[in-house]
Amino acid sequence: MRLKELREENNVSQAEIAAFLNIKQNTYSQYETGKRQLPIDALIKLAKFYKVTTDYILELEN
Repeated sequence: MRLKELREENNVSQAEIAAFLNIKQNTYSQYETGKRQLPIDALIKLAKFYKVTTDYILELEN
């Protein structure tokens, strides 16, 4: 997934995104590394936050 790439391009920390999603920073870190599956509701919130499609985040489109 492109979570880390999007976060870094937007100069946002993991802690900031975790607070936005109302989760712990280490949980968000696990989403970025693929150790934990990103819930659909979080996927949708992140797509809106970054103004991209869910397919983009999931690397189904460029």
